[in-house]
Amino acid sequence: MTFQEFNFKDTLNQAIDDAGFKEPSPVQADAIPLILEGHDLIGQAQTGTGKTAAFGLPVIQQMVGNKGVEALVIVPTRELAMQVSDELFRFGKTAGLKTATVYGGTPYNKQIERINQANIIVATPGRLQDLLQSKRVTINPNFVILDEADEMLDMGFLDEIKNIFTFLPAERQTLMFSATMPKQIKILAEQILNNPKSVTITKSERTNTDITQMFYVVADYERDDALLRLIDYKNPKKCIIFCRMKKEVDRLSSYMTAQGFKVAALHGDMEQKQREHTIRSFKQGLVEIFIATDVAARGLDVNDVSHVFNYHIPFDSESYVHRIGRTGRAGNKGEAITLVSPNELRTIKRIEKDVGTVMVSEVIPTRQEVQTRKDGDLLAKIADTKVTASGKDMVKTLQHDIDIVTIAQLLATIVQEEVDVKGKDIIGLGSEEVKALIERAKNFKGGDRNGGGRGRGRNRSRNRSGGGNRDRNGGGRSGSRDSRNGGGNRGSRNGGGNRDRG
Repeated sequence: MTFQEFNFKDTLNQAIDDAGFKEPSPVQADAIPLILEGHDLIGQAQTGTGKTAAFGLPVIQQMVGNKGVEALVIVPTRELAMQVSDELFRFGKTAGLKTATVYGGTPYNKQIERINQANIIVATPGRLQDLLQSKRVTINPNFVILDEADEMLDMGFLDEIKNIFTFLPAERQTLMFSATMPKQIKILAEQILNNPKSVTITKSERTNTDITQMFYVVADYERDDALLRLIDYKNPKKCIIFCRMKKEVDRLSSYMTAQGFKVAALHGDMEQKQREHTIRSFKQGLVEIFIATDVAARGLDVNDVSHVFNYHIPFDSESYVHRIGRTGRAGNKGEAITLVSPNELRTIKRIEKDVGTVMVSEVIPTRQEVQTRKDGDLLAKIADTKVTASGKDMVKTLQHDIDIVTIAQLLATIVQEEVDVKGKDIIGLGSEEVKALIERAKNFKGGDRNGGGRGRGRNRSRNRSGGGNRDRNGGGRSGSRDSRNGGGNRGSRNGGGNRDRG
């Protein structure tokens, strides 16, 4: 099945092509025809299954445009409001549709101004209720969508939702999406929906089949070392690390920054502007590792996240599904990696049973395995690099002073570290820069990184042998205790792999 079969208007087909969508996901294939036929709908599906497009595309197809607010989407969190709003804007911009995002913590006047200009509103319940009750805003949408209804119930927004619907027109098409269907959500559906159709993703489909799921058994004090070694081994393009508590996020963020990683943190204590800046930096690739509490699990929509790491296993199955749903999106493959202590193995089995999935038990890679993997990646990168005439000339120049093996080692190290000499491409060096490179080559000792740094502009040559990973996990305790944190003494563990579990 393709999106062409829905007979969308040309502007919407253009937006679909621009988004890179190839074929509908199961929830999209089932929900879109029913919405286009005008039915109210209950959709039970997990995050990451394409729900925003499932309701956004058919709603935009039916919108007239230039008629005020035609569609209202209610979501539980500010992060999700921003993400949904961005996606609906992409779908509707070719048709000239405007969106407004409404949530607490920002000035009323600016939001009211944007609402008055918008065709689509994406709002959190608290701020929307305030605007409607105070009569600062009056809207008459033809389409109303509740997204993540069970999450709004968990966050205590049920009364706000019921109150909001007293301000909305009776003649409307109402769509509700929820990962689960607790009794109170079913009662709410009976109150606000009119003879709804149902779309349900079965239990076996609840986790994305494009996500490979695995877990690693480690002692609590080994988590930091295990995490860093896995990141070195997996070499994620962009990843999210989930922690249970805010203080874990802050501590791990500081620790990983000290190790040379480009990280950003997100949790509920951060100011809204800081949260928005952090999410924008991650989406734009300015940071490669995002460390967050579950506040981001339901609100972060980034299609190129290659890995999700659960620093601690979440408390419940639904949180697990929402966390790993941040990867394997838009047809991409992803990996979800969970660190567990031996006494948490029962929790793994319970989650597998609850969500109908299988997590494969793996062993933490050894230092040698990490280095072998990195060497293989480097060889592949070199093999894919085109040789230019100027590059050959540069090597000939270098050969006057040093042997070809050392030249190869030096250039391979530069490629691995992604270092540009004076900010220029290596093949475009001038004579003075070639001399500088020769001096570097003369002092070159082989570039032994001891299985450590990942490159990407960082010089992380300390010994990160993993330290705390016992032989049963394939890690070995190579080196003395003093080498656990790159040469510091035992007391330095408080800066990184310490015993603080909070």
